[in-house]
Amino acid sequence: MTKTSIDDYATAGAGQMAAALAARTVSAVELFEAATQRIEALDGPIKAVVVRDFDRARDAAKAADTALARGERAPLLGVPMTVKEAFNVAGLPTTWGLEAARGWIATTDAAAVARLKAAGAVILGKTNVPPMLSDWQSANPVYGRTNNPHDLSRSPGGSSGGSAAALATGMVPLEFGSDIGGSIRVPSAFCGVFGHKPSYDLVPQRGHTPPGLDGVGPALNVVGPLARSVDDLILALDVVAGPADQEATGYRVDLPAPRHGRLAAFRVLMLQSHPLAKVDSEVLGALDRLAGNLETAGVAVSRQSDLLPDLAAAHGVYLAILMTVMSRGGPRPPGLIDAHQYLGALDGQLAIRRRWGALFEAFDVVIAPTLGVAAFPHKDGEWNERTLTVDGQETPFAAQLVWPGLVTVANLPATAVPIGKTRGGLPIGAQIIGPYLEDRTTLAFAKLIQGL
Repeated sequence: MTKTSIDDYATAGAGQMAAALAARTVSAVELFEAATQRIEALDGPIKAVVVRDFDRARDAAKAADTALARGERAPLLGVPMTVKEAFNVAGLPTTWGLEAARGWIATTDAAAVARLKAAGAVILGKTNVPPMLSDWQSANPVYGRTNNPHDLSRSPGGSSGGSAAALATGMVPLEFGSDIGGSIRVPSAFCGVFGHKPSYDLVPQRGHTPPGLDGVGPALNVVGPLARSVDDLILALDVVAGPADQEATGYRVDLPAPRHGRLAAFRVLMLQSHPLAKVDSEVLGALDRLAGNLETAGVAVSRQSDLLPDLAAAHGVYLAILMTVMSRGGPRPPGLIDAHQYLGALDGQLAIRRRWGALFEAFDVVIAPTLGVAAFPHKDGEWNERTLTVDGQETPFAAQLVWPGLVTVANLPATAVPIGKTRGGLPIGAQIIGPYLEDRTTLAFAKLIQGL
């Protein structure tokens, strides 16, 4: 945003805003006013920003301007943003979309929120989620339903659906979400924005827990940024990554540099089919176009590999761990595994991780669908009873979990990127998957393919 006017707010990125603030060509209060005016003007039919903290945000913006005038600098100093409702922000409600938690107020900030604030971010409020973060929609009895900005009759994705919708409408330049079953990646794909699912445990989960709880971060789950550019994902990840609490006594983050700096140097595997779920032809078409453009750019692209783990078996391991994690605190569901079976599932997870490690000796990144469909119409009913239309045929809704799950069970990083649109104008997304703790490789590749 350097050398530009405040009129560029809706399209400017967080990094651009930070540069303009440092150059004093715009003030934090001006950005705050632009953000709140846009939220108030646009959010009525979308319902993305469901918790608003404008009074305190105005004070934070004023404080940022004072700090900037003194010559202080920080990566996000004065930049407005929102965070997913599931994160604790001191003084604000955290409900996870649960009626029983309405009115529960956090007294401390989540670790990631504290780091964003320490970097100077101005937190405007919080964005909508489904109950217990357990859907690819974002509707709950506390705040209502969030709609997709590209088509109000459709889902923006979930569980970070409000996050992606706020970005897609230019309300904020940066958001922060979480992902255990595609909750960063699916909303990014449905709304046409970018998201990064970090390697497991790269970003501390503390303060991203159901209301009133303060325990260990669950297996599989991660927290990470959403934005309108890859540069802003990188900026935010650098702010929040690293150990917290006792681990910070001895551990440090030293992520390796991207494997390559040139697009043509990457070895790419395109993964376009799965034995347990269908992929819509329009999604496949966008992936095919991307593969062709990569080959034209000199990239070595493979479309199959015997190095892949058994995808069906890996999904079974993922479900065993996921259902155990998601059942905590609720009634015991039928078929829940016991402690010994859970430990066995963790052993299976390790075998899957080793298999992916061997694959990434031959490839640098894997490109796969984020989900097998674009944004779908709002749906009611139980998860296992729903269907999705794929090329005119009704298919099981839950089957699509294979696409987020293949990354999550292996603890791998994945960067969600827009790669096209359907004939009806809905965004189509893909996920760029990389080796464990090589988050900079997926982010670098995602940046290099923009414009192909």
